[in-house]
Amino acid sequence: MDDFFTLTIILSLFTFTMTTTLSPGPNNILVLSSGLTYGYKKTIPHMLGVIIGFPLMVILIGLGAGIVFEKYPFVLDVLKYLGILYLLWMAYKIVSATNNYEINEETSSKPFTFIQSALFQWVNPKAWIMGMTVISIYVNTQEESFYQILIIACMYFFTTLIGMNIWVGGGVFLKRFISNARFVKNLNRGLAFTLILSILPVLFN
Repeated sequence: MDDFFTLTIILSLFTFTMTTTLSPGPNNILVLSSGLTYGYKKTIPHMLGVIIGFPLMVILIGLGAGIVFEKYPFVLDVLKYLGILYLLWMAYKIVSATNNYEINEETSSKPFTFIQSALFQWVNPKAWIMGMTVISIYVNTQEESFYQILIIACMYFFTTLIGMNIWVGGGVFLKRFISNARFVKNLNRGLAFTLILSILPVLFN
C-alpha cells in the first residue's frame, strides 16, 4: 500500500467521504423524492448512476480534469450554471410529479435512468466541489497518484452505496406510511425547495 495511506489517513478519508455522501445535496434529495414517488425498485437505476458515476468522475478529476478547470476556469463556470439551471428544472419536476403512488406507464413523470443519473454528476455543483476537494486533500503529488485516486474512488463507491440506500430507504419508508396525497404533494414541494436551497452556496460562491 502507498505509504501515504496509513490507517489514520484511511479513517480520515472514510469520515470525509461518508460525511459528504450523507449530507443533504442534489443527489440525495432527488433519490429521496424518487423513493417516495416511485419506490425502491424503480429508483435502483438512479442510485447506480450515482454509485458508479460519481467515483468515475473522481477518477477523471484526479487524472487531469481538475487541472483543465484550473487553467480554463470559465469551463467550470459554464458547467456550474448549467447545473444550476438543471437543478431548478428538477425542482419543478419534483413539484409537478404525480401524487398517485401507483405510477403507471401513462404518466409523463419517470424516474432517472442509469445514464441520466451518471451524466447528471457532471452538472451537479456539489459533485464538482466534493470531487475537487477530496483530490486536493488526499492525493499526495510526491507519491504515485493513480493508486491514491483509485483508493479514493473505491472509498466513495462504498460510502455512496451506503448513502444512496439510506436516502432512498427514507423515501420508501415515507411512502409506506403516508397515504394522504395532499401531504405527499406538500412534502415534494418541501423537497423541491430544499433542492433549490442546496444551490445557493454554489451560486454565491
